[in-house]
Amino acid sequence: MGVRARVRDVLTALYERRLARALLGADTPRHVGVIMDGNRRWARSIGLEDVAHGHRRGADKIVDLLGWCDDAGVEVVTLFMLSTDNLRRPESELTALLRIIEDVACDLARPGRRWQLRAMGALELLPAETVAALKRAEEASRDRLGATVNLAVGYGGRQEIADAVRSLLAEHAERGTTLPELVETLEVDHIAEHLYTRGQPDPDLVIRTSGEQRLSGFLLWQTANAEFHFTDVYWPDFRRVDFLRALRDYAARHRRFGG
Repeated sequence: MGVRARVRDVLTALYERRLARALLGADTPRHVGVIMDGNRRWARSIGLEDVAHGHRRGADKIVDLLGWCDDAGVEVVTLFMLSTDNLRRPESELTALLRIIEDVACDLARPGRRWQLRAMGALELLPAETVAALKRAEEASRDRLGATVNLAVGYGGRQEIADAVRSLLAEHAERGTTLPELVETLEVDHIAEHLYTRGQPDPDLVIRTSGEQRLSGFLLWQTANAEFHFTDVYWPDFRRVDFLRALRDYAARHRRFGG
């Protein structure tokens, strides 16, 4: 490592400690959503033709992120790992990405980890072996006392809302509720009770890496009142100092919810 790089690392560490001190006693988000974007561009930026190296490097960053969330007292973390749109990627890339997701789920569920894992998305669109890996991870982590970690795989926000409405209609059909009765009594909360995240607080903060400033269908219903933090850093290069910056921006905002 050169002198310039060492100086940069020292300055970054000092700045990181300063940010951490400034956040003592500040408002902390209960639920953080993360759009982990830029893995492919990171791989290409360093001359790698196989973008799977970027996905693997990004996967290695997840445990770090969850540790930072634990330190901050975050109760729920939702990781956008694979969208329904991503299922149209070239087969070779998609297969490699699915294997990486399976490995992540297995790693997060292994003994000694403290997080409760939940798979969310249109799992019926995924290969059986991927679904089995996600379900094993859920079962292995079921009674843990740490934060809930949602693994959004094969996820699409519109698909989630459609699934919620379908589930709501099926429930009322089983009860014998007529359509006019349902129209008369339907409330927003009734739909929310059928979302993938039912029983959880809505996200307070959504972080997206790689410089893109859009949701790409992520938690469309749940983010109605969320704060957003966009950073140019590619996901594999995301650091604790970048996470602390997101928390600082969140703490500085006045959340009035229309009041």
